[in-house]
Amino acid sequence: MEKLAQYIKSIEIDSLWSNRKHVYWELRPDVNILSGSNGVGKSTIINRSASQLKIMRNHLVTRNPEDGVRFTFFPEDATSIHFDVISSIDRPVLNSELFEKISDVDVRTELDWQLYHLQRRYLNYQVNVGNRIISLLTSGNPDDQRLAAELTKPKKLFQDLIDELFAPTAKTIVRDRNEIYFSQYGEILPPYILSSGEKQLLVIMLTALVQENRPGVLFMDEPEISLHIEWQQRLITLVRTLNPNVQIILCTHSPAIIMDGWVDSVTEIEDITK
Repeated sequence: MEKLAQYIKSIEIDSLWSNRKHVYWELRPDVNILSGSNGVGKSTIINRSASQLKIMRNHLVTRNPEDGVRFTFFPEDATSIHFDVISSIDRPVLNSELFEKISDVDVRTELDWQLYHLQRRYLNYQVNVGNRIISLLTSGNPDDQRLAAELTKPKKLFQDLIDELFAPTAKTIVRDRNEIYFSQYGEILPPYILSSGEKQLLVIMLTALVQENRPGVLFMDEPEISLHIEWQQRLITLVRTLNPNVQIILCTHSPAIIMDGWVDSVTEIEDITK
């Protein structure tokens, strides 16, 4: 029977590239930031780790799996873990045939594609929360009414934070719609026409929200791309405000990412490879 882990204690990769570089990375349960020069393997570690977790989650057996990628979990008898992977590069999607099947013509880039899927998860999140609220309100227990009110707070917190972050451009979330839309000077905007930085921040924060406070891992490969300096500085704290139980594993070139109290979370890639 599958048992879910709360976080990853370590990642070990036998060979980062062809018989070169053994990786052993002991992880913190909260925030882990991998730093190093271009081309030394930071993104490779993030991507190979996420690929192996996907294989494990889907119980895939392939001829060429991510050989030599191993994890230790907490608790140690866990067999898998919830995880999300965020890509930060807003390049055009090459598979045009796939997008012809999507009714929303605004979905054109990889960030759009992530937002499209997150819109579906956001709908499911609201349904799940709504069902739990109904169950509590009809239980007949007075204490359950207080618990029901608590369930509405994460979504409102997410909306309030996005409104604050997007305030310089006068964008606010439309709160009476089930999907994410924005109002700007009286016009209703879909999220796909936001700037790359706005879409990127929305993807990260919406992912944290729909994790529903579950323990798990959030992988991010250079999440500072397209974000201005203030958003970079606040990024980790914003994610952990929406899901304090998530374990963050990211690689970055930006010193701003660690400026909100995360200096001790940095690991240099030279210290975990040989």
